[in-house]
Amino acid sequence: MRERKCLECNVPLRGRSDKRFCSDQCRSTFHNRCNQEEQRTLQSINSILKANRKILLRLCPAGVREVPLKELREMGFRFDYVTHSKTKSGKKIWFCYDQGYITSGRNAVIYSSGCLPSSIMNLDQVS
Repeated sequence: MRERKCLECNVPLRGRSDKRFCSDQCRSTFHNRCNQEEQRTLQSINSILKANRKILLRLCPAGVREVPLKELREMGFRFDYVTHSKTKSGKKIWFCYDQGYITSGRNAVIYSSGCLPSSIMNLDQVS
């Protein structure tokens, strides 16, 4: 029978036949290393989403406001990063967490978190 070794440090294993690690530390180190790239990707995406949300909040801390798309771009807003969207009657509302906006021509209508119309919050179709 082939000698089993710890997947992290290569120390010979003793005990159960399905044992893969010699200690909790080796198990944890192995899985942390495996998940490291995914965690970096998620952190990068989340920081872009948080930056988008901050821009929307800065431009519209309360209520509803129409803003030129150019102004959003100049502030560093990344239109390709949203958390979710909702569609009703052909109009799509994009969200960065709790802040929503609709693009219309050269402008965006920004909705602060507590100011989304109830007709928008109860949309039939969620994307």
